[in-house]
Amino acid sequence: MRVLVLNCGSSSLKFQLIETSREQIAQNNDRVLAHGAVERVGSDDAKFTYQMAGREKEEKQQAVKDQKQAIQLAFDHLTAPGGALSHPQDVEAVGHRIVHGGEAFHESVIIDDRVLKDIEKLSDLAPLHNPENLKGYYASRELLPDAKQVAVFDTSFHQTMPPRAYLYGLPYEFYERDHIRKYGFHGTSHRYVSWRFAMLHQKKRADYKLITCHLGNGCSVCAIDHGKSIDTSMGFTPMDGLLMGTRPGEIDPGAVLYLAQRDPDGAQGMEKLLNHKAGLAGLTNSTGDMRDIQKRSAEGDQRARDAVDVFCYRVIQFIGSYATVLNGADAILFTGGIGENSSEIRAQVCQGLTWLGVELDAAANDQARGKDARITTEASKTPVWVIPTDEELLIARDTFRCIEGIPHP
Repeated sequence: MRVLVLNCGSSSLKFQLIETSREQIAQNNDRVLAHGAVERVGSDDAKFTYQMAGREKEEKQQAVKDQKQAIQLAFDHLTAPGGALSHPQDVEAVGHRIVHGGEAFHESVIIDDRVLKDIEKLSDLAPLHNPENLKGYYASRELLPDAKQVAVFDTSFHQTMPPRAYLYGLPYEFYERDHIRKYGFHGTSHRYVSWRFAMLHQKKRADYKLITCHLGNGCSVCAIDHGKSIDTSMGFTPMDGLLMGTRPGEIDPGAVLYLAQRDPDGAQGMEKLLNHKAGLAGLTNSTGDMRDIQKRSAEGDQRARDAVDVFCYRVIQFIGSYATVLNGADAILFTGGIGENSSEIRAQVCQGLTWLGVELDAAANDQARGKDARITTEASKTPVWVIPTDEELLIARDTFRCIEGIPHP
């Protein structure tokens, strides 16, 4: 089955065309036929990139007014002479990344009228994400009327958390009436890397207790007990938990109230601050890109050094917390842009985990960039691995499973 995976943001589109089947999933040889992205959707100088398997990457700039035109641009390249598809109708299914599934969705589902209404209702909980994700659905439904459409939720993996992990210390009516609770995000990534780790060991995810660390521009840690998420660092929104590129992570609510009283824009001003101006970017007065911050730190910039230290300290805190919650972990996994590529960040985090018996193999750690690799010695009581995430592949597989009626593993 050829599945088009769409990830629509407020001004961006990422897409992959993936060929998958029951046999390919079993053998882990699904094929990425093409992938690409459109940045600055809604502008006259949108950037379009596209690459077919085995071909050179194409790049160009042009006006792209909305998501429908962005998806049409993707189709035009996919179906160009000699392209990945002979016709748009060769796409048999579309898998959509949907950020928030609330308590309504515990797994991926085919989108029908009822599902669509529920996702639209949940836009109140994710006003920056769900409406944008749905733009891709409406556009692809119009352009591909015969294709099945499937929603894959960032939150669904964490719906196995027990009440002790997801309830906040607020009057219970706020949970019942307003659905205020911890939801957690990055679930697709945490689910994928835990599955991949088990596969590498020829076992099942249910055989392990794992702590997975998705470290990128957005960051989260997850405690996985025999295949089920029992706690995660992100909360009601993706702002909570770890320090991130532009988000603060843990912060005293009193500090937010204090700043809101002093901000002339009130809640809107705080939303802008906490989503776009805080985190690594706020501490360093830079873009929040860890690569730049590490370079500045190495050059002696103290604010950059402090930002790296805070970042690693928070990761160590959550790993330690979840090792306690799990009563021990069989392995710790790093993924995401920082987790997969920064040996320096991994080393600093592992230095704070010697109490767990973590014994870093420095050479293995330095060589582990963007590939599956164990980075601890054989004597290490708690193994630490780098596992590159592949959320698009998991979305394609979930889409196939939903349509074929195959239970999710």
